[in-house]
Amino acid sequence: MRPRLWSGDELLAAVLAPGEPEVAGELIVVGAPTSDLDPSRFSAAVERLGALPCVVVGAPGWPNAGWSAPGGADDLVDLIAVTDADVDDVGATFERAPLAAASLALHLRATDRRSVVDGLVAESALYSALQAGPEHRAWREATPARDRGDQGEARLRVERHGDQLHVTLHRPAARNALDAAMRDELIAALAIAEADPSLRVVIGGDGPAFCAGGDLDAFGTTPDPATAHVVRLERSIGAAIHRLADRTTVRLQGPCAGSGVELAAFAGRVVAHPNTMLALPELGLGLIPGAGGTVSIPARIGRHRTAWLALTGRSIDADTAQRWGLVDEIILI
Repeated sequence: MRPRLWSGDELLAAVLAPGEPEVAGELIVVGAPTSDLDPSRFSAAVERLGALPCVVVGAPGWPNAGWSAPGGADDLVDLIAVTDADVDDVGATFERAPLAAASLALHLRATDRRSVVDGLVAESALYSALQAGPEHRAWREATPARDRGDQGEARLRVERHGDQLHVTLHRPAARNALDAAMRDELIAALAIAEADPSLRVVIGGDGPAFCAGGDLDAFGTTPDPATAHVVRLERSIGAAIHRLADRTTVRLQGPCAGSGVELAAFAGRVVAHPNTMLALPELGLGLIPGAGGTVSIPARIGRHRTAWLALTGRSIDADTAQRWGLVDEIILI
């Protein structure tokens, strides 16, 4: 059942009401207000929403202009629905994973106030909390892990051509899914470029897809979420690419999901084959993007479009990604 449509006035009244706001833990679809709003009241509502776990969707036709509010009406919502189908898809995601969905929306509201390092720490802590939660546990129980039979095999090809270091994900049978072995090899390869400032880095992937995301069969294999949080920060590929961003190009092709999008977005230049499709499917696992995507992707396309990708579960093509700024150039790779 589709959530009822609130007016902007109703939402502000609910958020600012004394006691526990009725919007906490809810999916709210909000339309334009019936009147202009008092600036101090609007600012107070935005500030209080920043601490409330809920998802606020601007209904189709949501105003980007013409509403007298500090900073614009978009400050009040987590994402903007273009069509009724967007609302339906967000509703379906929220129904499956309300904890993860509300946590993501809450987390993204503060992206503009965090440095890259602070953002990675906050994302990892939240990701670890959700790893221990009921939604991810239910997904893992319904999705038994498989043995891919490629343990011990190299995950990368690393080649130097003049002043370029070519790092190629080489796990094509698994669509270059990122596991711990690939993570460690990537960290080691990127350390070469960090040690030699003359090197430019080109990251690509063998096979039909650059990277299909994290290896789902490896999810839940860490000893505990707290240890996973520390390891994630100690061996952060996103942080390494960020440090090398001004001399790093990532080449995308085919279906790229999760970490395959999140890590690429840290690079200074992202090029894509016309067949590239990008998606953030983590909420379907009861998680949020955990490879740095809540830092790298909003920096390119803003928090509203980042939330749209994650909460609708939709894929976007290369043309849309370029128009939004997630991809810099489309080429035949």
